[in-house]
Amino acid sequence: MTVRVEVLSEVTDEVVEAFGRLLPQLSGSAPPLDRAALDSIVASPAITVLLARSSGVIAGTLTLAMFPLPTGLRAWIEDVVVDESARGQGAGEELTLAALRQAEAAGARTVDLTSRPSRAAAGRLYERLGFTARESRLYRYALGQDKG
Repeated sequence: MTVRVEVLSEVTDEVVEAFGRLLPQLSGSAPPLDRAALDSIVASPAITVLLARSSGVIAGTLTLAMFPLPTGLRAWIEDVVVDESARGQGAGEELTLAALRQAEAAGARTVDLTSRPSRAAAGRLYERLGFTARESRLYRYALGQDKG
């Protein structure tokens, strides 16, 4: 099956439906995205949303965040999700390769991502594509929660 990747430039009913189907497969805690939220994401100059289509249907998505810092242009791959029904057909690989091309064309020297250890297949894909694990600690501060 052929997978085609495109940059999301306009939020349509199809896109809203696809995110409604895909986002719960990525995160059980993320709230659903309406058209206005998706429009805001697409309008951000730091964000490129890629869509993977399989047989014409949106089968996956990847968000590429790029932003300038004093140390250079940073690129992060975030929120990669491929529909359960389309896994193993190359959508994740095609999305990642397209993101790497976009980041390189923009002048980024590296592309970072995180992946939970439980997502073993995703980890194997990233390693096969040339990503290497870095020794690092990831810290998170939860805003808006009682710290008591």
